[in-house]
Amino acid sequence: MDIYQMYKQKQTSAAAAVGVIKSGDWVDYGWAVTTPIALDAALSQRIEELDDIKLRGGVLVQMPEVFKVDTQGKHASWHTWHASGIGRKLIEQGLGFYMPMRYSELPRYYKETKATPSVVMLQVAPMDNHGYFNFGLSASHLSACIEKAKVVIVEVNENMPRCLGGFGTDVHISQVDMIVEGDNPPLVEVPSAEISQVDEAVAKLIVEEISDGACIQLGIGGMPNAVGSFIAKSDLKDLGVHTEVYVDAFVKMSEAGKVNGRKKSINQGRQTYSFAMGSKKLYDFLNNNPECMSAPVDYTNDIRTIAALDNFISINNAVDIDLFGQVNSESSGTRHISGAGGQLDFVLGAYLAKNGKSFICCSSTMRAKDGTLKSRILPTLHEGSIITATRANVHYFVTEYGKANLKGLSTWEKCEAIISLAHPDFREDLIAQAEKMKIWRMSNKIRP
Repeated sequence: MDIYQMYKQKQTSAAAAVGVIKSGDWVDYGWAVTTPIALDAALSQRIEELDDIKLRGGVLVQMPEVFKVDTQGKHASWHTWHASGIGRKLIEQGLGFYMPMRYSELPRYYKETKATPSVVMLQVAPMDNHGYFNFGLSASHLSACIEKAKVVIVEVNENMPRCLGGFGTDVHISQVDMIVEGDNPPLVEVPSAEISQVDEAVAKLIVEEISDGACIQLGIGGMPNAVGSFIAKSDLKDLGVHTEVYVDAFVKMSEAGKVNGRKKSINQGRQTYSFAMGSKKLYDFLNNNPECMSAPVDYTNDIRTIAALDNFISINNAVDIDLFGQVNSESSGTRHISGAGGQLDFVLGAYLAKNGKSFICCSSTMRAKDGTLKSRILPTLHEGSIITATRANVHYFVTEYGKANLKGLSTWEKCEAIISLAHPDFREDLIAQAEKMKIWRMSNKIRP
């Protein structure tokens, strides 16, 4: 059948499309900026006639309309692979739950388990002349998710960039059950985190470790954003990009002429990423740009892929770290913040890469709600905190007070190095705690 005839047959309204959803269904909601808009609004109109609807996705960029109606979670719940601020709010309200898993494992999880989505609905770019809808800003795990879904509904948005890749970036109309043409709203923009003086201090220390021809991965937040800004102003050249999330810092680096990917061991000349979010400028930059390569997360975050890239530099944030070198990047005690994401994959992969380096960074302190200054470097992690990167895996740790290569150090050497990066006001107490835990030697010299 002609693809345009097929399009006509499958086209329907958002209200009619969500009519297939039944009580008890698992409904996948895309990922980040590809989360549906018109379909979500339509589902919110009938959510009160349904029970036990389990919505699943990750990195929400706006509150689903469903939860503006079902404010008590009597009819639906949110299940997230990675929480943004909105997802965190839903969890705190008892409306959502985190699903712990390394982000790189999602495609295999969908393909090999019985967690088949009843319905998948997501925003896509308009169909091309060959019958393909592009996943736009989120290749992520969506191809695998659709492969196993019972019903696939795409919501076409003319503002969705067409993000080139090579595999796992599109779905053919023959695999789609229903097509909804939405109102083509502008894509949600996600502002870059503000850069503080601490972020700048940390970024400067990291950029000193980057050489020409390095391949860069940046996480989300002020510090990675600061690193990108410093790189854009630096004398570095011939850099490559291979990352989980593509953010505005990469656009700055590209516009400054720092990125060409010529030295990349694989995907030479291509900036590789799994999903993207940021400004309209970023979305326009990615649209039909052959320099940029969208790819599934089981490729971008695979330790073997990362390890194949020489001179790989991985830069990620942490919530806190303890004197054993255990890194928590997911929670504040039992309070959920984000998720496992790809941090461990990049920590391991970067270290395995030839001349690769992995950096975990954070400010040495934070302000509590009552204004009290608190150390992010702790004797032991708070009860209930999640260990994202184990003490055996961490490579470089960086705060505004310096950087240290923790790899291979004994417990007392590691403890000494970590305390040297703490705020001076907390070092004496940390030393006292280290002595109690038998990881401090009398010969250690660090004092405030």
